[in-house]
Amino acid sequence: MSGRTADNVIPDRYRHSVIPHIMVDDAATAIDFYRRAFGAREEFRVDAPGGGILHAEIAVGRSVLMLGDASTDEAEASAFTTPGRLGGTTVTLHVFVPDVDALAERAEAAGAEIVQPPKDMFHGDRTVVLKDPSGHLWVFLTHLEDVSEEELRHRLAAGRPHAATAGP
Repeated sequence: MSGRTADNVIPDRYRHSVIPHIMVDDAATAIDFYRRAFGAREEFRVDAPGGGILHAEIAVGRSVLMLGDASTDEAEASAFTTPGRLGGTTVTLHVFVPDVDALAERAEAAGAEIVQPPKDMFHGDRTVVLKDPSGHLWVFLTHLEDVSEEELRHRLAAGRPHAATAGP
C-alpha cells in the first residue's frame, strides 16, 4: 500500500460523508420517484444479471445515495431487505435544500407522505419529514439561522421546539 494516502484512496465524492445505501423493491421506480419528488439525478446503475438493479447511485442536491433492488439474488444472499419487510425503518435521511416548502410540495405531488409538514424548528432550520413509497424516511431542511448550543438548550427548556422565531 505504499504511495496510498487518504487523499487518493477515497474518491472525492465520498470524502466527507457516510453514504446511505438503501434497498427497495423496485429500484427503477424508486429512482424515477426520487427524480420527480426530490430532483435527484441518476449518476449510474449496474443491472443485476437476473434482472433488476444491483446497484445505482443518485444525487439529491450534493448528497450521494446508493440504492438497489432487495429482490436480486445478490442482495438476498447478503440479507439486504426493505423497510416494508421489516415493518418500518430506524434510519432517516437528512438533506439540506434551498427551499424545503417547494420540495415538500413537489414530493407530495409525486407520492411522498408528509409525516411532519414544513415548520421552523428550534435548531434553526425549516424542516419537513417525508416517507417515500418504499418506506424510507427523509428529513429535508432549509437553514434559517445559526443557533448556539446554549440558545438551542434555552429554546427546548422554554418549550419552543417548533418555533425558532417565537418570543420569550
